[in-house]
Amino acid sequence: MKKAILSLALATTLALGSGYAAAETRITYKSAKSTSSYYQMAVQIAEAMKAASDGDIIVTVEESQGSVQNVMEARARGGDYVFTTPPVLVRLAQGGKAMFEGKSDPKFDEIRALFPIPSLTMHFVMSEESGVTDFAGMEGKTILLGKGSFGAREGEKYLKLFGLDGKVDLAEVELSNAVAALKNGQIDGFVTAGSFPAPNVIEAAASTGVNVISLNDDQIAETKRTKLVIPGGTYAGQTEDIVTTSLPVVAFTTSAMSDDTAYELTKSYWEQKDAMGSAAPWWNGVDTGLMSNITGKIHPGAVRYYEEAGFELTPEQQ
Repeated sequence: MKKAILSLALATTLALGSGYAAAETRITYKSAKSTSSYYQMAVQIAEAMKAASDGDIIVTVEESQGSVQNVMEARARGGDYVFTTPPVLVRLAQGGKAMFEGKSDPKFDEIRALFPIPSLTMHFVMSEESGVTDFAGMEGKTILLGKGSFGAREGEKYLKLFGLDGKVDLAEVELSNAVAALKNGQIDGFVTAGSFPAPNVIEAAASTGVNVISLNDDQIAETKRTKLVIPGGTYAGQTEDIVTTSLPVVAFTTSAMSDDTAYELTKSYWEQKDAMGSAAPWWNGVDTGLMSNITGKIHPGAVRYYEEAGFELTPEQQ
């Protein structure tokens, strides 16, 4: 009898230990630079996953130097790796093109999507005092593009596309000083890219008064970017919808992740999205419409959640 009791106690202890080990899932989430809004999003996601799972999912956020690095690390990481990047970079990696030329790896073909996060959204912000309400009106004005960022490169591209190359004065001011420079009349406008609502645009609209320029359908087609509509009322004084472009961003993993883990991560993300939106409005720009931004395959575990939740997926996503 004593032996039976001891055996039962040992079996129970092992079962409990095994259950705990199986219940706790640790994930590494590779995001962006610690100063960026996308790093803040990663921290919010980590907190949301912990809350949704009662502490069973522990997400550690890692700083990154950029999306290309995130994709490259998918070659060597295991099933606990989640990273963010525009879907276009995954396609380039899988095709061994552009910045991935000569760096092909079979592991790239194992990359799978989980869920969309806020897109990089273009904002062309002009002061009310400048009177500019469209791209043509920017001629002769002083514009701040910033340096080295996606927004700066994209802004420069759009100026060329829309016939403004050499027709605007480019300010030599850091983007971090854009609102102050707009207030004191040092610049007439600035270009910024980030999730919306963008903090610097909120500040400029509330303190100075701005016009956020919309693009027409022909202009959007020229940019070859994804159309995005910022609802009217998002920024002070902007009563009409703002039609602009975006670069979609998605959270990815690889097929090495278990189906159950991918399912729980995806389910927790969507169920916690409204709560995250209460703390940070950029999450309110994420809805089922952004699922079309996922152009590659979705992880089977995530597919299971989407099917249960009634999401419509394309054959390519499955």
